[in-house]
Amino acid sequence: MSSILTVSREEIIQHIKLSCQIPAIAREVAIRKVITAAALEAGIEISQEELQQAADNLRVANNLLQAGETWAWLQKYCLSLDEFEELASTNLIATKLAQHLFADQVEPVFIEHHLDYAGAVLYEVVLDDADLAMELFYALQEGEMSFADVAQHYIEDTELRRLGGYRGRVARSDLKPEISASVFAATPPQLLKPIITPKGAHLIRVEEIIQPQLDEPLRVKILADLFSIWLNQRIDQIEIVTQIEPATPVESTTKSDFVPNGGVHAGVSS
Repeated sequence: MSSILTVSREEIIQHIKLSCQIPAIAREVAIRKVITAAALEAGIEISQEELQQAADNLRVANNLLQAGETWAWLQKYCLSLDEFEELASTNLIATKLAQHLFADQVEPVFIEHHLDYAGAVLYEVVLDDADLAMELFYALQEGEMSFADVAQHYIEDTELRRLGGYRGRVARSDLKPEISASVFAATPPQLLKPIITPKGAHLIRVEEIIQPQLDEPLRVKILADLFSIWLNQRIDQIEIVTQIEPATPVESTTKSDFVPNGGVHAGVSS
């Protein structure tokens, strides 16, 4: 039977201080305050139905499909049911504020930065020896060996070697400029001449160039990027003064299906 070690609130706060996490945490608190204030100023409101959906989404995102799983998750993160509702509400308000501020800017940004959202499907082997990379390039061109053969012999990473050097779909921003320029100028399927970077000689086979489409995932990404830039700009204009107050006792929480006063169903039961 494992032993039990109790960690107090004071010890947790002390650890956060000693591990120098206070500035980062204070910044996150400031971000939440900025979002709340901006949403209030914009007149953003949330309905009970929206809040319930946000709570359900939060459970699904954390794979909390059963009541017991939800309750165990709340206990693990020391959250009460009220705090679970607050978390769902905070996420929802941030989403609605981002929509309010930047929904009409997503398409113009996509059009302006269209090329940045292109993707490529490729295979890659990185070698230390540029001369060897060139030899392998010519051997591949002549059909003397396959890219899978090269990967099998020259990739150290076990999983990547098993995949034959397959990197899947990568965005332009995932690649170094000197590599992305060659990759996105390719006519797939095409084997590229070795590209030399400080990391080594990159032997790359481009299988496909994927032209960007403004689908829902990309729309969400652009919206999140715009919102993040705006938040960071607001926070950088603020002087954050941190005050660590003495801890106050935490009230016990009773297991319940519902938060009192018409709150959100958290999916837990007694």
